[in-house]
Amino acid sequence: MDVDLPDVVAEVRAAFERYEKALVSNDVATLDELFRDDSRTIRYGVSEILYGYSEIKSFRGARSPVALGRKLSRTVITTYGKEFAVASTLYERPSAPGKIGRQMQSWVKFPEGWRVAAAHVSLMDPPKA
Repeated sequence: MDVDLPDVVAEVRAAFERYEKALVSNDVATLDELFRDDSRTIRYGVSEILYGYSEIKSFRGARSPVALGRKLSRTVITTYGKEFAVASTLYERPSAPGKIGRQMQSWVKFPEGWRVAAAHVSLMDPPKA
């Protein structure tokens, strides 16, 4: 299997960056588009557990648009073949001072493009050195 083909990494990075821009600007339509419309799509959030696209879409539509800004670090995108990738990143939010966020997304390339099939988001205290 080919890992990290440059053209595939570039495609996933573009989708990931599009997702991030939509997230911090509360572009719900784009966020909905980038999650796979399937009952098997899962998103574990900081304070929610969402099974299926309809639950994820409902959460996005009801979420407050306040204080969504964040700063990413240590973003790693790894592709496996031409149709699967994992995007992992750390983030900090002014609305959660002293905490570090973690986000992992499984991206799959479908005929309509790259979509998140599973995601996990969490917040924690920074690890002790």
